Amino acid sequence: MPDTAPTPSAPSAAPSPDTARTLPLLLLAALASMAAQRICDAMLPELSREFGVGLAEAARTVSVFALAYGLAQLFYGPLGDRFGKLRVLVGAALLCAAGSLAAVWAGGLDALLVTRLVVGLGAAGLIPLGLAWVGDHVPYARRAVALARIGLGITLGILLGQVAGGLFADGPGWRWGFAAMALLFAGVGLWLGAEVRRQTRTGVPTGVVVAPAGGLWRLWGEIVTGRWSRVVLAVALVNGFIGFGVPAIWAAHLHQVQGLSLSVAGAVAACYGLGGTAYMLLAGPLSARLGETGLAWTGGTLVTVGYALIGLLPGTVVSPVAATLAGFGFFMFHNTLQLNATQMTPHARGTAVSLFACALFVGNAAGAASAAALTPVLGSGAVLAGAGAVFGALGAFFGWAVRAVR
Repeated sequence: MPDTAPTPSAPSAAPSPDTARTLPLLLLAALASMAAQRICDAMLPELSREFGVGLAEAARTVSVFALAYGLAQLFYGPLGDRFGKLRVLVGAALLCAAGSLAAVWAGGLDALLVTRLVVGLGAAGLIPLGLAWVGDHVPYARRAVALARIGLGITLGILLGQVAGGLFADGPGWRWGFAAMALLFAGVGLWLGAEVRRQTRTGVPTGVVVAPAGGLWRLWGEIVTGRWSRVVLAVALVNGFIGFGVPAIWAAHLHQVQGLSLSVAGAVAACYGLGGTAYMLLAGPLSARLGETGLAWTGGTLVTVGYALIGLLPGTVVSPVAATLAGFGFFMFHNTLQLNATQMTPHARGTAVSLFACALFVGNAAGAASAAALTPVLGSGAVLAGAGAVFGALGAFFGWAVRAVR
């Protein structure tokens, strides 16, 4: 059903051995991709100091990555459908390794931005094609839990990226952070490449699909004009703006407003990922208990509360709790949205999920840039509280939309 929210079906057989072997690799790929996105968050004050630019200029290291990530989705989906999702994932991981290594020797902000663009282009393929691969190989009744495995990689990546960014900025230097990312991406790419070669030798299907009549433009048009697809893509845009973009200023907010060191501020911000990790571990029972509508409503409410607390009542106890609460709620909502994205256009799932990710990370880029630009005008606390209120409304809307199409 490409244009309706899917209806849960009866439980099916356990994943095949090949699926079980691949899921941990997709988790690691997701972890590396998200760590690369978030590693600059706690580095922003240090990058601003070293390169002699304002916070908004330094925040371009976040927004350029996210914009490249989002726009590259227009190509990764069709490439994954045409050549096989896992094969394209290998090349994407190795491109990230090369870009991260180049960042170590960046001589100025402009050079660093170029390397961040390259890493963003590579990281763009890791999570969306992993999600699409799960959609191809795991039945809908079991898919939420399988997606939560990749979601665990995403949340751990957020945790790792934000903590590592602060530690490297306060310790040996931010360049060492990018050296560590280069090693991580190289390891993921080589390990996944070995698994692809093993599956090729044993005759495992590659997931290649035949291009539709009318070409890629017709397929894109089918996806973006579908009634339910339009809802999912629009919600993804706002979801990325607030849930991934606005947290880019969290560490700077805690550093400047509360006087925390960059490493401590990064650790507090990383509680967002910790909360998401907690949700992913509980995704199975919570999904069964609340259903998709309840997950959307509850997740939106928790984000509203968490953002308001961290923005308006910063404190050494309140801020970590607020960040954890917000992360738990965000990923409760986000995992539900991802589940619906995998079912928008089942006959070209890679292309559909990549368009979803495009909307998500264009919103991410706009959110990071907007939050940094609005902070000098409104104050970072007001920006965070306002963003949380909007996300609460988004959760209410999507929960209603899911229930309406059942």
